[in-house]
Amino acid sequence: MPLLAASLCRLMPMFRRILIANRGEIALRVIRTAQEMGIETVAVFSDADRNAQHVRRASHAVHLGGNKPSESYLDIGKIMDACKKSGADAVHPGYGFLSENEDFAIACKDAGVEFLGPPPNAILSMGDKVEARKIADKAGVPLVPGLQEDISESRLAAAAKQIGYPVMLKAAAGGGGKGIRIVRDEKGLTEAFQLASAEARSAFGDDRIYLEKFVTRPRHVEIQVMADKHGNVVFYGERECSVQRRHQKLIEESPCAVLTPELRAQMGKAACDLARTVGYVGAGTVEFLWSEGKFYFLEMNTRLQVEHPVTEMRFGVDLVREQIRVGAGLKLEPVAEPRGHSIEVRINAEDPQTFFPSLGRISRLNVPGGPGVRLDSAMYRGLEVTPYYDSMLGKLIVHAADRPQAIARMERALRELRIVGVATSASVALRTIRSPEFLSGDYDTGILERIAKGPSPERVELAMLAAAAARFLGAERAGAEVAASSAAHAASAPRWALLGRAERLRRPIR
Repeated sequence: MPLLAASLCRLMPMFRRILIANRGEIALRVIRTAQEMGIETVAVFSDADRNAQHVRRASHAVHLGGNKPSESYLDIGKIMDACKKSGADAVHPGYGFLSENEDFAIACKDAGVEFLGPPPNAILSMGDKVEARKIADKAGVPLVPGLQEDISESRLAAAAKQIGYPVMLKAAAGGGGKGIRIVRDEKGLTEAFQLASAEARSAFGDDRIYLEKFVTRPRHVEIQVMADKHGNVVFYGERECSVQRRHQKLIEESPCAVLTPELRAQMGKAACDLARTVGYVGAGTVEFLWSEGKFYFLEMNTRLQVEHPVTEMRFGVDLVREQIRVGAGLKLEPVAEPRGHSIEVRINAEDPQTFFPSLGRISRLNVPGGPGVRLDSAMYRGLEVTPYYDSMLGKLIVHAADRPQAIARMERALRELRIVGVATSASVALRTIRSPEFLSGDYDTGILERIAKGPSPERVELAMLAAAAARFLGAERAGAEVAASSAAHAASAPRWALLGRAERLRRPIR
């Protein structure tokens, strides 16, 4: 333990050992902050992650077994056994997996282990999108016109007509873009309802659907909040998250180019009021739709967001450190004045034309550097990208004095980034930030569809059916077949750098 960190720990109530109930870059992210605070860390890992960086960097590691998430990172019993075995006195859930699972938060509480997230009742209330709308309404937060309860198929047509087309069908227990359909007229309403219900049932075990007005040309703007156990709630500005494909974010930036100081203050107050209403503790994000100078509540994510580095770079804050301090019962530190402009690009192992996952082994890797450049990633040369987990390989973040400089810096960093062996979304990000629409700052959530056309709705549905069939047949068998196919494709394809033009690597990266 570093001497200075150890000295600081003796001056404040703090944890001795934190278990990170996650993997990949977010596990590494938490490990690094904990090390700076003089706190030991415990990694957990599946069979597929035996050689992962988070396993190597942690103070201790506990093997969970299995490859599928249900056999490892989603198994509450195994995680709690790992806490007991390792002597961890706190758990950081990261994002995804069990981060928004109230049963996991309860299990930690029952075991006397601090859950570095909100109370179980806040997770439960905000995780149910129908209940979240009711609470937001009570807190005085503006809502998109719609229903305050889930809807049955028999009431669907009348309700949609009352709200007015286009409408959006959304899973009550949703998240990550699952269980969402946009319907522009009555003709496709019933089919969309059935598809959304089936997808919600498959993803969340809950097929309830609610209905709201689809806002045309919306921007997706979110507010980062943090709350402590003493009733203090603060917010760290906003993040613009409108560059999305199939409701999954690809590029985020801060500040939002169209937000006025007055509107920013109103949105921040609304987010803090909502957090207080549910007795929130820790890091959370309140998401809004912005359109024509007005904002509407979308949902609250009761965890650290993937795009949290965008906020960290502007505000000079370590949000993971604040999570740990809050969990230990300390009061929030004052919010610093924001500086400059920050942009984040998610680097996903995906075909840039279809956005379908790309599997294989990373055979060459070159990481960008220079002032104001940060790469949060668990990538390394030789990493096997498997079908078992999310396709995100990492996040490239830049910070500069203003938006034009930040865009130029991101373009340069994307050009320096070299990942060979799997296809990535980097080329799509590069085309996007170069586009006149993005450069102007006047864009909405449909920007990516206009810049890089994805697969047709029919192909998306076909992919969903194929994924369901793969799960039915067994992840191991399906994974082996997909991996073999990907390896064969990689062997026959030229080793191109995937950044918009065919450019061979000039020299191998050692």
